Parts: sequence; structure tokens; C-alpha cells
Amino acid sequence: MTQEAHRAIEAVWRIEAAKLIASLARIVRDVGLAEELAQDALVAALESWPRTGIPDNPGAWLMAAAKNRALDQLRRYRMLEHKHAELAAEMDLLHDITTRDRADAVDDALDDDIGDDLLRLVFTACHPVLSFDARVALTLRLVGGLSTAEIARAFLVPEPTIAQRLVRAKRSLAEARVPFEVPRGAELEARLAAVLDVIYLVFNEGFAATAGEDWMRPALCEEALRLGRILVGLAPDEPEVHGLAALMEIQASRLRARVGADGEPVLLMDQDRSRWDPLLIRRGLAALERAEALGGALGPFALQAAIAACHARARTASETDWQRIVALYDALAQLMPSPVVELNRAVAVGMAFGPAAGLEAVDALVGEPALKGYHLLPSVRADLLAKLGRREEAADEWERAAALTRNVRERSLLLARADSLRESPPRCFARSES
Repeated sequence: MTQEAHRAIEAVWRIEAAKLIASLARIVRDVGLAEELAQDALVAALESWPRTGIPDNPGAWLMAAAKNRALDQLRRYRMLEHKHAELAAEMDLLHDITTRDRADAVDDALDDDIGDDLLRLVFTACHPVLSFDARVALTLRLVGGLSTAEIARAFLVPEPTIAQRLVRAKRSLAEARVPFEVPRGAELEARLAAVLDVIYLVFNEGFAATAGEDWMRPALCEEALRLGRILVGLAPDEPEVHGLAALMEIQASRLRARVGADGEPVLLMDQDRSRWDPLLIRRGLAALERAEALGGALGPFALQAAIAACHARARTASETDWQRIVALYDALAQLMPSPVVELNRAVAVGMAFGPAAGLEAVDALVGEPALKGYHLLPSVRADLLAKLGRREEAADEWERAAALTRNVRERSLLLARADSLRESPPRCFARSES
């Protein structure tokens, strides 16, 4: 196989895999089996395309190969008549079609409602029967098209661990007989929130890696953005879907400015805003407008997007509307009470009303059990102490924060700030990534 053909097949697979798996899962009602059938179609392409050339419509070729394998599988397990009847009943054609027509109906059903199938696949991969880690891995595998090795590298987890997680997840879905469907009514809202949480966790791990030697993992941000954009197309009337898209687009606009020439972290207030991506900002602001236009109170992701928009609209750090950011955090805290939200609000309070007010808000959180071991608590406190001229205390706090973080780049930044306070004249620092 030529390298060119191999690259072409990989590109096609990344684009088409989720649609293939989604369509097959609707027929066989088993995402594990659907993935195997899709992989069979990929193997067929790997064997055929280097000899015959890339088809004019590679996605249709893969779909046809996958459909044939699905039908073979159904026949092999004597499921075909049952599935024909099930599909025919869904289409109100049970008494009007022949056995031959039923086979055609299976083909037609595989081609219909691709968008609905993808949405079903997203909800299945994020089903609450699975642990959160399993949902993340399965979503990246089935919807994102990442390999087991890619998922393992992204989260700094051994590949066998991810492989076992994926196997257990698919087995759990099969054993629980999880229906391949989009939930309805009140269940839809709860399940959609879980889907959005999975996508945002993927993005956030890329935006600020919790561990390892890299400050960021942009590939994870790109994957989450892609998933978010897919979801916007599948659920265009859901405000929080647009809210999440807006948040990720605006946050991603800052990626290039968040690292220096040597890969060192550059925090928000120190960033060169000319390096922010204007296209992503425009996309994010447009998504936020769509979320607002759909009506009703803004949800957690839309509120966070509104906060990010305050930074995006400010041409310089000094022009940031911190009072509006405080008000938005107040609304977010009412909707989603959390010590982390309160800590971010304290940063905004310090910027809007002075470091003493900010420190008072932070000190009220020191005893929070949920923030024990959370490195950003002493980091924020250090910044406020430094602004108040309490240099030794600030240095101690930055060293405490450095000891808590698992990210090598961030640890270096925090220790450098502590050292600079002990060795040089007073200087103001800004930590906020609100």
C-alpha cells in the first residue's frame, strides 16, 4: 500500500467512522458489534483501494460494504427476519412488503436519518450506565474516531487501560440492553447535560492539562470542538448546545497566545491579544447569540461563554468588564453552586473591586473540603497577597500551589513566581483564567 493511499483511507475513516457505526448500531442494536462491522468495512477498503484507487464517493463505498456485512451478520445469527419485522413495523409496512422488499427496506433504513443516528450514538456512548471515564473514552472512540492509542496518549493513561475500559463499556451497554435511541421529555435534558459534560471535559483537558509535561494538548481541544460542532448540527434547538460551542470556540481562540516561545505558560492577563484567533472569536460570539435567541434563562455553559465573551471583546486586559464578569459568576453560582465557581468569582471580585475584596472572598473558601488539594486555591491567594505587598506569604502560597499541581509546566511557572518574589522588588501578578 502506498503511503498516499494509506493517508487517504485514514482521513476518510476519521470523517465517516461515526456515521457508519451509528447507522449499523440502529440495525444490530449493539454498538460493540456495530464498531466491529465498521472495522470490517475499513479492512476491505485497506485491501481494495490501493489496487483499485480511492472511489469517487469513499463514504458511500464504506457504507455499502458495512451494510453487506450487517446483513450477513443478521442472517448468521438468525436475526434477519426479526429485524426486518422490527424495521417494517417502524415504517408501517409490515403487511405490505415481501421478504425481498424487506431486504431493500434494511438498505433504505441504513441510509435514512444519518443525523438522528449520530445523535443516538452520542447519547448511547454517554449513557449513565457507564462510568464518566468510560463515557469519555467511548465517545472519543465511537464518535470522535480516535484509536485506542490516541486516547491513551491524550490522557496519559496506559493503552491497555483504555482498551479494557472500552471493552467493559461496550459489554456494559450490551448487558444492560441500553436502547439505541434519543431520550425524550425530562430525561432528554438530564442526559444532554451529561453529553455536554463529557465533551467539555475533553476540551478542558486539552486547554489546561492536569498532568504531564505539556501545558496544553491542542489536539484534544480540536477533537472536542469537532464533537461540539457535530452536536450543534444534531440539536440546533438546544440553547446549552450552542452555549458549549460558544465557550469552546472563544476559549480555543486563545490557544496560540497561551504558550511562549519555549512552551512556557502565558496566563490570560499577560497574553498578546493580537495572537487570539478572530475567526474563532466570531464563531463563538455568534453561537452565544444563538443560545440567547432561543430564549429562556442562560444555562451553565452559556453563562460561562458569556464570561469568556467579556474577555474576547476587550481589546486590552485593562478594558475587561470585570463587574459584569462578577455578575455573571453570581448567576452561575445560583444555577450551579460550586466552590470552584466561587473561587473563579473571587478572582473577578479582586479585579473589579481590589485585591483586598478578592482575598476576603478567597479566604472564605480555604476550609472547603472540595478545594483541599486543589492547586488553584493557593495560586489565586498568592496572586492577591502579592498585589497587597505581602510578598513572603505570597511566595509561600505559590510554592504550596506548585507542590499540588501535577503539570510540569505549571509547576515551573508557580515556582518561578515564588522565587521572583523572594529575589526581586515588588511586582504585580495576574493569575486569572476566568
